[in-house]
Amino acid sequence: MPADSEAPKLPHTWRPLGVRVALWIFGGGLIAVVVVVWLLLDDEIRAQFTTLERATLVLIGLMLFTAYYALMRSKVTATLGGLTVVNGYRKRSYEWSQVIGVSLRRGAPWGTLDLSDGTTISVMGVQGSDGNRARRAVREIRATIAANTPD
Repeated sequence: MPADSEAPKLPHTWRPLGVRVALWIFGGGLIAVVVVVWLLLDDEIRAQFTTLERATLVLIGLMLFTAYYALMRSKVTATLGGLTVVNGYRKRSYEWSQVIGVSLRRGAPWGTLDLSDGTTISVMGVQGSDGNRARRAVREIRATIAANTPD
């Protein structure tokens, strides 16, 4: 069992780093490329785009933003009252007595939270691609669970 000294002060939030940086860079780069290409097009070519085609491009952009935002808002927050897991647009809150443990298996894309009712949920706020940062987050979450679970 991890030492309680590894448990951070509450409230504490863990967020993935790699996916957030990649989405900011990729999303920002994609927007920049689209804007530059649009501005480089001749006025004649821009005039050939119909309203429906323009609306389709805007809709695709909004769908990408929606997916990017869902990934970027993933997090795990520990408070005195329990653990809150945000995966995409779904938010789940658990009391400490409901949480048994957290794991991050080798090669897994994200962590898994074990619950007292025998179920598990994905924890996208701890991304396996973050390497040592993700492993440290799992250790800290385990220590926080141990420090706050009633005996």
